[in-house]
Amino acid sequence: MSKSLQAIRGMNDILPEQTPLWRYFEGTVARLLDNYGYRQIRMPIVEFTELFKRSIGEVTDIVEKEMYTFDDRNGDSLTLRPEGTAACVRAVLEHGITGGGQVQKLWYVGPMFRHERPQKGRYRQFHQIGLEVFNLDGPDIDAELIVMTWRLWGELGLRDAVKLELNSLGTSESRGRYREALVEFLSAHLDKLDEDSQRRLKTNPLRVLDTKNAETQAILVDAPKMADYLDDESRAHFEGLKARLDAVGIPYVINPKLVRGLDYYSKTVFEWVTDKLGAQGTVCAGGRYDGLVEQMGGKPTPGVGFAMGIERLVLMLEALDKVPAELSRQVDVYLCAFGEAAELAALALSERIRDQLPNLRLQINAGAGSFKSQFKKADKSGALYALILGDDELAQQVVGFKPLRGQGEQQSIAWDALAAHLATCVVQG
Repeated sequence: MSKSLQAIRGMNDILPEQTPLWRYFEGTVARLLDNYGYRQIRMPIVEFTELFKRSIGEVTDIVEKEMYTFDDRNGDSLTLRPEGTAACVRAVLEHGITGGGQVQKLWYVGPMFRHERPQKGRYRQFHQIGLEVFNLDGPDIDAELIVMTWRLWGELGLRDAVKLELNSLGTSESRGRYREALVEFLSAHLDKLDEDSQRRLKTNPLRVLDTKNAETQAILVDAPKMADYLDDESRAHFEGLKARLDAVGIPYVINPKLVRGLDYYSKTVFEWVTDKLGAQGTVCAGGRYDGLVEQMGGKPTPGVGFAMGIERLVLMLEALDKVPAELSRQVDVYLCAFGEAAELAALALSERIRDQLPNLRLQINAGAGSFKSQFKKADKSGALYALILGDDELAQQVVGFKPLRGQGEQQSIAWDALAAHLATCVVQG
């Protein structure tokens, strides 16, 4: 096949065999967020480039190297969104829904785009579920976000595979003081730093803290600690968060090197990490960004949020064998009909059953080949049961009911009793 007719490297098709697990994961998250009172918002995938330069920071890796940016026919510089927070802040500002101190608890789902080297769990088009809260400034809302994710891991069976890491970045003022101390320390070891850390020292020195270079990490052991530069308000906020996590029994680790890769974070930052996915260990991350709304032209507005990578969490569910068994089949009941009169009756009967059992996954395959070929398709579909409707069954107004999995003999069920029988066998277990 011509390269121009293939998917772009790092931008993947999600095939029908994969989508049930995606829908299961997204549906589980959506129900959880509904239960906590969060409302969905949907933003465009393309924004003006300036939005991300102002919010993320021009000297971040995302803006400098990873964004998909282009000029449209009007000469405007546009960018495929690399993350969701900036777009969500733009939306709430544009529509004025946080004005007057209105509390907004919002979530979104969709694709993001970054030009990175593709590898397992790290793609150029990737999908996130993000959550943003505005106009709540206490540690209680920070705790709520973490508690919700902890509950999600429990529902998915992933609690034993993830670890919570926490840090506080303080206010912009305290972070500035810490940045000066860190630059002074690292400058004294400049010749021993790796090339990337030397570059970051000039542009975004806090990012040196999360370097993967072993020699630079050894130097950082003696570096100044952010905790020693926190202001009293940030310290009290962090202690309040830890107290709430302790109250509900959520274990965590303080990681003084956790800074996140975006300029807008302040006070709380957190990551859920795993060792089940190789190098791509972060599955959910976020924190506070109390200055971002004001930075983007709004009034001072507290903000906090997180994003989780759907690809990575789907990979975890598969790797840890946490995929619900029912996802392996897409059909509960497969109706086979033989003969023109039976086909017409099968169509009417199948719609009657769907009216009575709207959650039943029923597939009809009328007139699609011989008895043998239809049964092969019924078995391949993964259905639990096959319904058989031919001339004999039509005359008696019954269907053949044949188990396709496990033990059980074929029996005849009257049309009027079929929905109740299916409800007992399939819907109720």
